[in-house]
Amino acid sequence: MTDQQSGILFVVVLLIAIALRFPIAISMIIVSVSGIASILGLSAALGLVRSLPYEFAANWALASVPTFLVMGYVSYHAQLTQGLFRAARLWLSAMPGGLAVAAVFASAGFSALSGSSVACAAAMGRIAVPEMLKHGYSLRIAVGTVAAAGTLGPLIPPSIILILYGIFIQAPIGKLFLAGLAVGIVTMVGYILVILVWTKLRPQDAPKLAERPTRVERVAVLRETLPAIVMVVLVFGGMFSGVFTASESGAVGAALAVIIGFARRTLSLKGLRLALEEALSTTCVIFLIAIGANLLVRFLALSGTDQFISDWVVSLQPSQLEFFAIISALYLVLGMFLEPIGIMLLTIPIVYPVLASLGIDLIWFGAILTKFLEIGMLTPPVGLNVFVIKNVVGDSCSTWTVFQGIAAFLLADLVVVTMAMLWPDMVLFFVRLAE
Repeated sequence: MTDQQSGILFVVVLLIAIALRFPIAISMIIVSVSGIASILGLSAALGLVRSLPYEFAANWALASVPTFLVMGYVSYHAQLTQGLFRAARLWLSAMPGGLAVAAVFASAGFSALSGSSVACAAAMGRIAVPEMLKHGYSLRIAVGTVAAAGTLGPLIPPSIILILYGIFIQAPIGKLFLAGLAVGIVTMVGYILVILVWTKLRPQDAPKLAERPTRVERVAVLRETLPAIVMVVLVFGGMFSGVFTASESGAVGAALAVIIGFARRTLSLKGLRLALEEALSTTCVIFLIAIGANLLVRFLALSGTDQFISDWVVSLQPSQLEFFAIISALYLVLGMFLEPIGIMLLTIPIVYPVLASLGIDLIWFGAILTKFLEIGMLTPPVGLNVFVIKNVVGDSCSTWTVFQGIAAFLLADLVVVTMAMLWPDMVLFFVRLAE
C-alpha cells in the first residue's frame, strides 16, 4: 500500500469514527498518530506527539483564544451585557416587530463581547424570549429570532473560529475579523428583513407595543450600556488602528472587563473565579481539537494525501461555481452533525491545499466558511442553538416549534451566503477600506 493510499484509508477511518460519535479531538489524534506510525514508525510518531502539541500551543497568536474567552465570560458574569436588550427595546420599540429586531441588535452587541454562538443564544434566550412572550409575541417568532441571532456570535469580532482559521492558514486575524464583520452586518440586515416581512404577513405574531418610551428613558438606558460600548471601542478600535495586535487586544479586553466589573460592583471574586474556570475549560477543549487537527495536517502532508486531493480536484477543472456548490453541500451536511470548531479544524487540512491551488482569496473564504458553520448551528438534527433555546425556554416550547421559528431565518442565511459568493467585494469591503 502506498503512502497516499494509506492516507486515504486513515481519512476514511477518521470519518467513520466521527460518524460513530467518537469525540472528534480524540479521533483525529488517534488516527493521525496511527497514520504517521504506519509511514515513519512508532518511535517517530511518538516523537511528534511529544513535540508537535507543545510547538503548536506555544504559538503566540493562540493567546487571543483564552483572553477573548475570559473577556466574554467575565462580561457575562459582571452583567455588562444585561442592558443591551433593554436599550435596543427602548430605541426600536416603534418598529414593526420591535422586540424581535431589538433581540437581533442586542445579540450583535453581545457577540462583540463573547464571540460565542451558544453563549449569545443562551443569554438572549433568558432575557428576550420572556419579554417578547409577555408582550403577546408568538412563541415561534420569539424563539426563532433568538436562536438565529445567536449565530452572529462568531461573525462579529471577536471570533474564536476566525482566530483558529487564521492561525492554520497563516492569515492576518484583523483582516479576517473585518471580513466576518461585513458578513455579520449583512446577516443582521437579512434577519431584520425577515422580521419585517413576518410581521407584515402575520401581524398577530408581533403586536405593536402600547408603551412609548420618553427621550429621558432612552438616554438613561444608554448609560447602562456605556461600559460595554467603551470596552468594545477600546479593544477593537485599538486592534484595527494598529495600536495593539489581536493577541494583545484580547488581554486588554479581559483586563477591562474585570476592572469595569469590580468598579460597578457587579463582579464578585466568586464570579471572576467561575468566569476563569469556564474560560479554562473551553480553552482546553478548543486546544485539544486544534492539536488533533495539527497532527492531521502533518499526517496528510507526510502521506501526500493533501497534494493528491488538491491535484485531483484541479484536474477536474471545476468552475468556481461548481467548486463552491460542492463546498456548500459539504459544510451544510457536516453542520447537521458536528459542532463548528470541529468541522473547521477537520476540513481545513484537506480543503486548504485546494483553495491555494485554485487561487481563492483565503480571507474571503474564511468569512464564508464561518457563515456556513453558523448555519449548521440551526439545521436539524443537531442544531445546537435550537436545543439551547429549547432548554432555556423549558417545557412550554418543543424542539419542533424552534425549528419552525428558524425556517425563515435559514432562508435569509442562504441568501446571504449566495450574495457573499457572487459579490466578494461585499465581504472584503471593510478589509479594503482599512488598507
